Amino acid sequence: MSVHNNARTTPHGRAVMVRRIEQEGWTAVAVAATFEISERTVRKWLARYRAEGPAGLQDRSSRARTVANRLGEAWVGMVLRLRRDYRLTAAEIATKLQLARSTVAAHLAAAGLGRLSGLEPAAPIRRYQRQRPGELLHLDIKKLARFRRVGHRITGSRRNTSDGAGWEFVHVAIDDASRLAYVEVLADERRQSCTGFLVRALRWFKERGVRVERVMSDNGSGYVSRLFAKACRLLHIRHLRTRPYTPRTNGKAERFIQTLLREWAYALPYRSADSRTADLPRWLAWYNTSRPHAGLAGRTPATMLLTAT
Repeated sequence: MSVHNNARTTPHGRAVMVRRIEQEGWTAVAVAATFEISERTVRKWLARYRAEGPAGLQDRSSRARTVANRLGEAWVGMVLRLRRDYRLTAAEIATKLQLARSTVAAHLAAAGLGRLSGLEPAAPIRRYQRQRPGELLHLDIKKLARFRRVGHRITGSRRNTSDGAGWEFVHVAIDDASRLAYVEVLADERRQSCTGFLVRALRWFKERGVRVERVMSDNGSGYVSRLFAKACRLLHIRHLRTRPYTPRTNGKAERFIQTLLREWAYALPYRSADSRTADLPRWLAWYNTSRPHAGLAGRTPATMLLTAT
């Protein structure tokens, strides 16, 4: 029986190859046939293991260790200056200095200036946190695949997948000051769902003493709809939108979704998407009341809410 194709490309798969030869007495030909690769490849990894030990089985960068036709420091300085100060392309620099384009391109790549984005200064990190719960509520949505049986994330096999099971949408609302969170799993991300979720989220936060003044979302169709705008207007809530293609503006929701996926959606071998959804209230209660939050100096959102009100 053959090994999964992706096993042979991983350090673990290479370790299995080596173990079978070194400890179990397999021949290189037999291992190659089992892994569906060439005998030459098997012997390559075996030689690396014998020379370097387990470290020799790890992935290596494909980037060239040396640059062909390496230029002197003065030439490199001129290449980089023409790139930084005049934004010339590698071809233009090569023509101006009478150098090979490939040589210029290699030095620009080594200096991190191969792309125009490398010429722009990195945007400063602006962290902010509202002082009072309810000043700002972050909204976001995460699309998750539905499934009818345990998936490949747990089993490691893509056989018996739940193709055609559809999608569901996790709507989240997180308070900027306290990080208190409210989550629902809905069938879509349309305007009716987004607006209904907003109303229920506001009611949930109000029951905990939080009066929401502003909400922030991306520019998804459900959030920019007239229905959503009307609801915000009737509820006397200001709606803020993130800048297009700038998800960091809504970073607290983005980070919460990462935590949600890691600690709830993909944390347990759920039997189905429905069992995953049924487990959400348990995880959410734990997150709000028991899980220490690094952004709150180790306090929980519930504790932060009590100290802020």
